[in-house]
Amino acid sequence: MTQELPQSVLFCCDHNAVRSPMAEGFMKKFYGTDVYVQSVGVKNDLEIDGFSIAVCQEMGVELSRHRSRSFDEMEEWGDDLSSFDLVISLSPASQRRALELTRFYHLDVEYWPILDPTGLGEGREAKLTQFRAARDQIIGRLKDRFGLPTRAA
Repeated sequence: MTQELPQSVLFCCDHNAVRSPMAEGFMKKFYGTDVYVQSVGVKNDLEIDGFSIAVCQEMGVELSRHRSRSFDEMEEWGDDLSSFDLVISLSPASQRRALELTRFYHLDVEYWPILDPTGLGEGREAKLTQFRAARDQIIGRLKDRFGLPTRAA
């Protein structure tokens, strides 16, 4: 069900290294400056994944400059969770953390169960296939939720 674009969206997953940066990148590509978009992880103990960079680059989304950050860092840097209209969690752990952190705020938290492609597939091509599957799931969910891209994709 397509709903109007929120003013701000926060995507979250486990490490802010695979799924949430992809979601952030495609949200920005598809809906541009109409929406303020950020992403975080429960932890930020990993750098952006090279396979995520590769499969997003195939579709014109640049992730190589992405720096992973956690919910805690986001708050340290002054980004208040309550300033987001919508939090979309892409993993069970980030869903729990988002609900825990937003229980005092009136904001929507949605859970999109997106495949975690890390550790799946033997060899580069098989791994890329898994990362493309996760990317395509994210793109599908974005279009289902927010409608066709407002910017030429």
